Amino acid sequence: MAFAPAGPEASLFDAVERHRASLLAAVRRGAGQSPAGASRPASSSEVLTSIENIIQDIVKSLARNEVPAFTIDDRSRWENMMFEDSVGLQMIPQCSTRKIRSDSPKSIKKFALILKILSMIYKLVQTNTYATKRDIYYTDSQLFGNQTSVDNIVDDISCMLKVPRRSLHVLSTSKGLIAGNLRYMEEDGTRVQCACSATATAVPSNIQGIRNLITDAKFLLIVEKDATFQRLLDDNFCSRMSPCIMVTGKGIPDLNTRLLVKKLWDTFHIPVFTLVDADPHGIEIMCIYKYGSMSMSFEAHSLTVPAVRWLGLLPSDIKRLNIPKGSLIPLTKRDQMKLDSILRRPYITYQPFWRKELEMMADSKMKAEIQALTFLSADYLSRVYLPNKLRFGGWI
Repeated sequence: MAFAPAGPEASLFDAVERHRASLLAAVRRGAGQSPAGASRPASSSEVLTSIENIIQDIVKSLARNEVPAFTIDDRSRWENMMFEDSVGLQMIPQCSTRKIRSDSPKSIKKFALILKILSMIYKLVQTNTYATKRDIYYTDSQLFGNQTSVDNIVDDISCMLKVPRRSLHVLSTSKGLIAGNLRYMEEDGTRVQCACSATATAVPSNIQGIRNLITDAKFLLIVEKDATFQRLLDDNFCSRMSPCIMVTGKGIPDLNTRLLVKKLWDTFHIPVFTLVDADPHGIEIMCIYKYGSMSMSFEAHSLTVPAVRWLGLLPSDIKRLNIPKGSLIPLTKRDQMKLDSILRRPYITYQPFWRKELEMMADSKMKAEIQALTFLSADYLSRVYLPNKLRFGGWI
């Protein structure tokens, strides 16, 4: 828990500045250390060689009258995960695997789809061109069936080749938005100036390509939901708390939004706060930004920002602000299962204040959306709640 500045006349950003100083000190202490497993962009020749080796293995299998199969690390099992506080969730070196066999009715279609997408990636890398996952899907939508199938296979290929997904020349379609004090140049030379106006800027689709980032922001605020993000813009929160940056992934963040948050942290080392609903789903989203997800654990080093802090909405805030029970929502069975799952995760051991908040939610059996603060006043979130949280260090 951060400490409050002494006296009511303390500068609005004193607590934030002290927090940044402690973050910078931690960064300096860790300077020069390269965590094991840290991913780097693979060169085009490395990617092409890796794909060629996989195809050669298939040919050799056929020559020996053996059944060709792809072997992929199993990212669906907690036993294959390890946790490091400075990185987040990552895969253990010798994890269990799953086989995508070419002779199994259950997996033969996936085997064929992996081969097809591998050939497309090979051509993209070879010609130094890029495509979105959506582009890949529409090359043969009937064959792929749905977009999720393509998304999962691209992640499987990235994991199988042991290269970051950005090295495959396959881009994600961005859904996130950014606003506030930030300027940068895109890969094609386009200059982008984000603003605090009601119209936010779309998160770029090629985060690796953006350069010349400039900001005077004191902090970065990640907002879980688009509706809350838009409300804060409409209330001029971004201008009143200027200079700052706001980002939303519109729910569960896409890869580009996570890459952008990571790039902003690596470039500026400004405090990063999250504003999420006081419910298991919102907390899960915050955990993805901070510690990553199982599905992308093989890319943890390029996606996670362990410096993220929980600004709100805290379950303890609900009690402290006397939010009436009528504004709260009972936890569903699914909510309780999600909450139990989060409480069992390895990183909660490192977050005693988080655990206390989660247990408070579990005991009350109630959750609250950020909109519950409108009971106090329509603009309470932007006018009172967030400014006070930032001024008096109300994050954990």
